[in-house]
Amino acid sequence: MGAAQKERSAKTASRRKTRGEEELRLHTMAGTRQALADLMAWSGIDEQGEAMTLMIHHLHGLGPAGSAQFLAPPRHSYVIPEKVSAKLQLAYNREALRICHDE
Repeated sequence: MGAAQKERSAKTASRRKTRGEEELRLHTMAGTRQALADLMAWSGIDEQGEAMTLMIHHLHGLGPAGSAQFLAPPRHSYVIPEKVSAKLQLAYNREALRICHDE
């Protein structure tokens, strides 16, 4: 006769504790889930946990300098249009004149 569910759960919990296993949770948006699905498909990996474990270990293997480029968040740059810049400069000049006039 097979072991009861409680016994199997206790045995699994004990094994995880012995191995130092810890659960990591990851909440993601649809784009991130799709990127992970693509990576898994390209590599023929079926389990998300396996894919993430492999990525973490491979990034770690690159060392601090090698992995930094992959862990740096993308930065967006915004260039102020010339028209907006001119309006800001005009407003700044008017404010400067007003302050000088008030003194």
